[in-house]
Amino acid sequence: MKILLPYSWTIYIELIVCIAPIYAGQQLEGINLMDVKTVCLGMLTDGEASGYDMKKCFESSFGHFFPAGYGSIYPALATLARNGLVEFEQVLQDGKPDRKVYNITEKGREALIEGLANANPAHKLRSEFLATLWFAHLMTAEQIDTVIDNKLAEINEFLEMIEEFQSIECPGTGQGAQFVAGYDKHMASAFRNYIEENRKLLMKPVLADVKSAAG
Repeated sequence: MKILLPYSWTIYIELIVCIAPIYAGQQLEGINLMDVKTVCLGMLTDGEASGYDMKKCFESSFGHFFPAGYGSIYPALATLARNGLVEFEQVLQDGKPDRKVYNITEKGREALIEGLANANPAHKLRSEFLATLWFAHLMTAEQIDTVIDNKLAEINEFLEMIEEFQSIECPGTGQGAQFVAGYDKHMASAFRNYIEENRKLLMKPVLADVKSAAG
């Protein structure tokens, strides 16, 4: 069955699904967009690190806005090494595979500076939470409550993590990291406040509509 959306919804969805990726994919001539490789180079400006060290750093500092796992970090490091942007040495470990410790090269620093020269870095949003609540009129009050309560608990946990940020031992805890942490705290607090103050907008009788749609 083909679903016909109101024109305003069509425009809104086009903005999210079409326009954002276009802007995110733009690349000015001679300038690399921010990606996992560029972030790895930035981390290495604070000293040598292994892939495992970087994974921990992504989880503790970048994970909420720029996630990356082993599946993207190690291929990124391999590409950087192949292109001469980083170098590494094998560190022997008893009973474990050798550990690769990476350092950024001068060529890598130049590539990083070029990557940071992008004056219009993308800022993308993809929220299953908001997409779900868009259709709140098709949900029961109990379902809506559960979704909202779970999100509030997640936000509170995130804010606690930000409060502990100063204790995290991770490269990149300078003024830029402090700015990002402050931004995260502000946005998360505003997000929580908006949900708490406006959740009542979603709590209208919807069961009749659900039954009507099912019928």
